[in-house]
Amino acid sequence: MRFSGRGSPRLRLAPEEFRLLRDMINVHFGLQFDDSGLYLFERRLADRVAALELSSFDEYYKYLRFNANGRRELEEAIETLTTKETYFFRQEYQLRAFQNELLPRIARANAASRQVSIWSAGCSTGEEAYTIAMLMLQSGTMYNWDMRVIGSDLSKNSVAFARRGVYRGASFRTMSEQLLNRYFTRAEGGYQVNDSVRRLCHFGQLNLLDNVRASNVGRVDAIFCRNVLIYFDEQKKKRVIDTLYQRLVPGGYLLLGHSESLLNVSTAFELVHLKEDLVYRKPVLSRQWDASR
Repeated sequence: MRFSGRGSPRLRLAPEEFRLLRDMINVHFGLQFDDSGLYLFERRLADRVAALELSSFDEYYKYLRFNANGRRELEEAIETLTTKETYFFRQEYQLRAFQNELLPRIARANAASRQVSIWSAGCSTGEEAYTIAMLMLQSGTMYNWDMRVIGSDLSKNSVAFARRGVYRGASFRTMSEQLLNRYFTRAEGGYQVNDSVRRLCHFGQLNLLDNVRASNVGRVDAIFCRNVLIYFDEQKKKRVIDTLYQRLVPGGYLLLGHSESLLNVSTAFELVHLKEDLVYRKPVLSRQWDASR
């Protein structure tokens, strides 16, 4: 539907068109948007409609469904709709709990193998994954260990940005000048993450509902999945949590966003009370079937 006001005409998204587009996104990517998402769809997808030289959102929906390039365009749509703002050392209280309490526990448990793997599930443009790597380097408990941070996101553009590792402006809103000088080097367009941090981090595109591809992550000691579950309905939340459970080693930890919990989602985890946070732990004596996953 098209609305003509002052200046250039502006596309308007009818409620029925929104529901069709929203349901398509849910079917293909598992993401859930309530009715308040209409304006987001209208504002962010209008440029995609214009880029394809279509005249309405109804035509855009038909393009997604029936055009040979519909699947490719659907990926462009999800890139546009899921752009998230993030920054280094976000939710510092939780990061302190990870560094001061969880990392020492993981180090003691892995003393024989001298290996540790952490997964940033829903890493966006990479700030969280690099932050985790910095905390591991600072911990002092895993000197000369094989340390690995895996960052995954649904957005291929975010993953490409993370791999480049160049940041500026708001990404550093809570970072001290000391840490900036320690872990970054001036580069064209901002500051680039130093090699000492970058070599620990590995990024890839991943839909958390794809349990088969998620197995490529391997087994990990802890998972950060912060402010991701809010985008899924209850059924898909359970599927995502089951995937995360499978990827954790027995005794591994799951860290969620401050407003998220596993209430009514899963009873497979133990709740662990830390000094500044509550986290979830996969029981050490996990289900027998899990050992073969």
